[in-house]
Amino acid sequence: MSGIKDTPRSPWKTAVLAGMASYLDAGALVTSGMAIGGYYASPLQLGTGTIGSLLGLQTLAFAAGALFGGRLGDRFGRRMIFTSSLVIYAAGVLLLLVAAGPALLYAGVVATGLAIGADLPVSLALVNEEAPPGKKGTMVVLSGMLWLAGIVAVLGLSSFMGVQGMLGGRILFAHLLVVAVAVLLLRLTLGESAEWTAARRAADTHTTARSETVEFSRVRDLFRTPTVYALLATGLYYATWNLGANTLGQFGTFLWTALADGEVAQYSRLTLIGLPLGFVAGLLFMRVVDKPARHLWFAAGSALIALAWALPALLGPGKVTLVAVMLISGLGNSFAGESVYKVWSQELFPTLLRATAQGVTMAFTRAVAGLAALGTPAFALGHARLMFGTLFGLTLAAAFIGLAWVPRLPTALRPGASTPDMPGSETTAEAAA
Repeated sequence: MSGIKDTPRSPWKTAVLAGMASYLDAGALVTSGMAIGGYYASPLQLGTGTIGSLLGLQTLAFAAGALFGGRLGDRFGRRMIFTSSLVIYAAGVLLLLVAAGPALLYAGVVATGLAIGADLPVSLALVNEEAPPGKKGTMVVLSGMLWLAGIVAVLGLSSFMGVQGMLGGRILFAHLLVVAVAVLLLRLTLGESAEWTAARRAADTHTTARSETVEFSRVRDLFRTPTVYALLATGLYYATWNLGANTLGQFGTFLWTALADGEVAQYSRLTLIGLPLGFVAGLLFMRVVDKPARHLWFAAGSALIALAWALPALLGPGKVTLVAVMLISGLGNSFAGESVYKVWSQELFPTLLRATAQGVTMAFTRAVAGLAALGTPAFALGHARLMFGTLFGLTLAAAFIGLAWVPRLPTALRPGASTPDMPGSETTAEAAA
């Protein structure tokens, strides 16, 4: 397997091309929600049950893709998985683009869900492994910036193209198809992860001293200490935080039109208002994510997310409170939520379990979100304030996990070490130096 050229720009090139998985994930999430829940709904006569089942199935397919793709990426390499997954993604988007009825929509959401689910944990592992010391968190957070970029691109197209009905949805899916093909061609220039190659070779030749260390390369090793605690903490954090984010991403257009009597284009333009602030906040977080100050920034972000969901729960859903949810939670997510979860997932798991662990926690999170999505439209219409109150409570649970549990976890077992490094310990500092 060929490696990446050792030039100063190579880690950033890898971070961008691998991180585009987040762009395509956000693009698929928001585009599917807008197209299926908005542009396609009336022409194809899609009821709330069909809309919920389509979007829920896409999320469940993501869960399955993450579960199997992460393990395959640890077993057979990062490059093979993030290349083949994009081929499937492009095929799925093409089905959604040309769909003239529910059958192709179902096929398309399953394909895109499986593909991006397989891509994300493997791509994030590659970003971490190719990043230089002291910049690993920074480059992983970059994927969160690309996630925002995916949202901006979709909302920008929806806001200003001035097209309604089926054509509007087809244009949005065409955008994803073009980006997916371009990223696929550029990813072919990347080589395999050097860290994964070395770890795989060491495991295959049994160079690890079994009497002193655990190999941490088999699936069952995820469920032994210390990795099992990291698996539980990151999985529960991501799931409790993501239910709110997933609801806003998949059903934001539906909630705006159904609960606030708004229009799709108006929703897109309002959402775009807060995204520049999110970019600036994300850039600031990239400067501190590899430093001890990360914890304080995370606490501030968690407080903002909780405040955002408290507003519609207490005051009821309307245009003002829904806009507040979008803007305030968007700012808070720059310092907490998925970006921090991704960083933790690189730090807490060893190389040959890194993508597997992320696949498991992503699968669990998206499965929970997918099941919730099946009933979200009906729940929102019948018990709106209760729904927002539930999401508020879940954000509080996520904040507790991130502030009280995760900081106590040991970081990944280093090659040749008999015990895992502890956050803030000299061993951890030396490993990062």
